[in-house]
Amino acid sequence: MKQSRIKNLKFIPKIKGAVLAAIWCAGLAISAQDSIPEVPDNQVEPMENIAEATPKKKDSTNNFKRIKLDGIAAVVGDYVILDSDIEKTLIDLKSQGANTADITRCGLLGKLMEDRLYAHQAVQDSILVSDDEVNATGDRQLQSLVQQIGSMDKVLKYYKKTDEASFREELYKINKLRMLSERMQQDIIKEIEITPEEVRQFFNKIPEDERPVFGAELEIAQIVKSPEPSEEEKQKVVDKLNQIKADVEDNDASFSVKAILYSQDPGSKSKGGFYSITKQTGFDKTFKDVAFSLQEGEISEPFETAFGYHIIFIEKIRGQELDLRHILIQPEISENALEEAKTELDSIRLKVMNGEFTFAEAALNFSDEKETKFDGGLLRNPQDFSSRFELTKMDPALYNQVRNLKDNELSYPILEQDPRGGPPKYKILKVTNRFDEHVADFAKDYTKIQQLALTEKQFNAIKEWMDEHIEDTYISVNEANTDCDFANNWIKE
Repeated sequence: MKQSRIKNLKFIPKIKGAVLAAIWCAGLAISAQDSIPEVPDNQVEPMENIAEATPKKKDSTNNFKRIKLDGIAAVVGDYVILDSDIEKTLIDLKSQGANTADITRCGLLGKLMEDRLYAHQAVQDSILVSDDEVNATGDRQLQSLVQQIGSMDKVLKYYKKTDEASFREELYKINKLRMLSERMQQDIIKEIEITPEEVRQFFNKIPEDERPVFGAELEIAQIVKSPEPSEEEKQKVVDKLNQIKADVEDNDASFSVKAILYSQDPGSKSKGGFYSITKQTGFDKTFKDVAFSLQEGEISEPFETAFGYHIIFIEKIRGQELDLRHILIQPEISENALEEAKTELDSIRLKVMNGEFTFAEAALNFSDEKETKFDGGLLRNPQDFSSRFELTKMDPALYNQVRNLKDNELSYPILEQDPRGGPPKYKILKVTNRFDEHVADFAKDYTKIQQLALTEKQFNAIKEWMDEHIEDTYISVNEANTDCDFANNWIKE
């Protein structure tokens, strides 16, 4: 079968892992993620930068290595792209272990120009990014770097920066450009929708021998029992949080140190309980409601969420964004409570196998998981919210739990720790449907085909936008780069 052209549909280029990290470091912003490079413990020397204007000594003699001075590769609107922007990006990609065989200098320059065109037009269209947002992003990135590399001094040495202020200034420029670019792209496609008829036409125009192949998939359902801690254990936690709160307020104890010592939140414990959030951040609603009801410097009363009991300290208010620290402590669940949950699931499992009720009926009547119980216990794929999980893309932990299950077979109760920091739970699983690897079928794979059709429509909208604004924007490409085979008409022939 010919390589499907559907697999090549991209409306916003994405580079992941080490490639994304290196591009972030070089200032080529193409992702909404704040990605930080992995730094081995024994690596404290910075990546080589080939575009320094000052000469370097070749050895202890008076001989000097000749270094080509930086030049302008292109100009897009108000933005200048230097030769070093391209070359540093490629070097950083290689240093991060990325496969650069298919990445060309012209391709990188083209991507840099796209980002700057988006950013330039965002400013023209009054699509703004506040200084508070940009600075908060830089703060998070620096905190992550310090955590990974060990200290601010090591961070500055790694990136060959003389002081923290200049590094923050560079981060500000990089992040401002990236955020403007992203918001412009989002604005272009925000109102694009796809109709069922457009999906049908999209699918029918794909030649049969070029239709995409979807891998083997499973549909999985579960019944969950979440054992409850005793009232006595809950009160112990509330008392402990009140004691911490009083020590901070009355004795000037460090909230950050208390979080490191006592918090059970794996996502923030090592950072002294720190998070930076907005009202749109995907946190528990109760958590956000409490956080946004507090004043700067205030500590909340203990409160409960599905993850346990919290107190929140508001460190700084940045308009619609909060810098906060929190401490999470979970009431201890007794071994008896865990055993009772397991025994109950064993009983439910036997009754389903004996035909007393279906798995879906058992989920509705006995499962403690509100997100799935009303849908027969059916799990949703977090990637696309469909009910199917492609085997090659499944979470390894979930795959290991279901890989040996046969049709209509139920797992024995499985004890699972919540990776988000919630209390442990028991569950039983069932594979409710299997889909072998197959060529795309319009009826069976409508959701996936719909997404491909929408992606193509968004791609075409961005291509049309790009063509129009390239024509209307001042663009200059250095003569040395005019032979590049750009995807867009940057040369304006």
